[in-house]
Amino acid sequence: MTESPATKPANGEACQRVKNGLKPERNGWAKSLHRCHEPQPEHHGQPEEEEVLAASYPASLYSQPFLESFEETPMLVAVLTYMGYGILTIFGYLRDFLRHWKIERCHIAREKEEQRDFVPLYQDFENFYTRNLYMRIRDNWNRPICSVPGAKMDLMERASRDYNWTFEYTGRVVQDVINLGSYNYLGFAENTGPCADSAAEVTMKYGVGVASTRQETGNLDRHEEMEKLVAKFLGVESAMAFGMGFATNSMNIPALAGKGCLILSDELNHASLVLGARLCGSTIRVFKHNNMQSLEKLLREAIVHGQPRTHRPWKKILIVVEGIYSMEGSIVRLPEVIALKKRYRAYLYLDEAHSIGALGPRGRGVVDYFGLDPCDVDVMMGTFTKSFGAAGGYIAGKKDLIEYLRSHSHSAVYATSMSPPVVEQIITSMKCIMGEDGTTLGCERVRQLAENTVYFRKRLREMGFIIYGNNDSPVVPMMLYMPAKIGAFGREMLKRNIGVVVVGFPATPIIESRARFCISAAHSKDMLDRALSVIGEVGDLLQLKYSRHRIQPSSARPFDDNVYEDIDD
Repeated sequence: MTESPATKPANGEACQRVKNGLKPERNGWAKSLHRCHEPQPEHHGQPEEEEVLAASYPASLYSQPFLESFEETPMLVAVLTYMGYGILTIFGYLRDFLRHWKIERCHIAREKEEQRDFVPLYQDFENFYTRNLYMRIRDNWNRPICSVPGAKMDLMERASRDYNWTFEYTGRVVQDVINLGSYNYLGFAENTGPCADSAAEVTMKYGVGVASTRQETGNLDRHEEMEKLVAKFLGVESAMAFGMGFATNSMNIPALAGKGCLILSDELNHASLVLGARLCGSTIRVFKHNNMQSLEKLLREAIVHGQPRTHRPWKKILIVVEGIYSMEGSIVRLPEVIALKKRYRAYLYLDEAHSIGALGPRGRGVVDYFGLDPCDVDVMMGTFTKSFGAAGGYIAGKKDLIEYLRSHSHSAVYATSMSPPVVEQIITSMKCIMGEDGTTLGCERVRQLAENTVYFRKRLREMGFIIYGNNDSPVVPMMLYMPAKIGAFGREMLKRNIGVVVVGFPATPIIESRARFCISAAHSKDMLDRALSVIGEVGDLLQLKYSRHRIQPSSARPFDDNVYEDIDD
């Protein structure tokens, strides 16, 4: 494929390849630190073993350094991870043999004996994985909390007498657990303060439920005010809100595309985007994660060849991306996506579920982060469930688009209106971020989140953990890899009063299990230091410090001036 201005290296040089554990990634780009507008730092250690990749993207499209890290899985760790899954699979088949002969009791859902000749209702491999692997670590999920999910939370203790098949509550409450799992980026999930007071006041006036759709008698004046505020916040003509973030994607994409349309979807897009694309009946083609060469190749082929068999032009081409990818912690290369979208006359659908409120100097998402014009994004989607501490989602853009969705979107026509106290929570928190409440609290929280994110990521790298994603992303994945360490990490952290989220297959590739930390503006430095100390302690206990190019800790140098030391296996 020939190079275009959107994929050509900014300095006219080819990318350097790495040998120190930074691999060519599954998307065709190298997993490494991506930079623009700054010289390559000096590297300490053995030069023949240590190089850092210079990203190949047009510096003219970026107004600030763009730093992302995706370090290669060490070979020994990869081999041991595969061996671990292999051993678990062998023992799983052995236990299935014992269950078949009634030697071991099976609690999982299975086909009834009288239906043995029917087409199987349950998928065999997923069922196998659930009963033999997931059940071993099931205690790390669905933990009930009994407090506000703020910087700290209270957990209800539970125990299992049958190896995680069922749980019993002990009656004990684990108090003051530092919360590194909730998407409470700006700390608005709270039960005191202006948001809680406003929501309580509105509840007394409007009640909790609306009991109707927006098109009937469920359209409140607070709904209208909220949508005008969202449009103003995003800098677009109009916006509309929906009661569920997942349905905002899955029910609105089918209204925007159909048969004869082409959807180009990032391979790591959220399940709601994937479902929406499948429901609309359009042709779907997947490009490699954040890989502009892959995206341009698909765009070019779509323009040249058109639809299969008939070769007619596509009715429309819709590029679907996310602002922050929730499992990788990476940020979309939006300036390049917009450049390609304009060049090939495609439409752009941007999901800002995790980035709205969490990125940008004004907290207005990835568009604000890159200093771009919101009008360059055709469909702006986001959720209120994270930075705003509420529920639901929105679609924003041109007025014609929103008016079309009001009558064609299943979420708008058939879904019940948003609850009034939820709407008030959104209005109050958004005004706070915009500074319309007469305070600087919102700006301070946006700035505090950015500082906490950089500090937390920096310290984890200094300790030798493999961290994925962009330096400015509050979603911080820390690689665990081995299946036994998924459950062990979550349990050991909770023993030390730190609540974390651990993630494995099928949410991630089978050998890329990880812990995912979500940083909040509500976290104080003392909380982060305490959490980092415990993470380091548990990391030593479970031998999780896999990184081969650890950043040298230094209080004198700026964070962006990365200096590495070579770490032997």
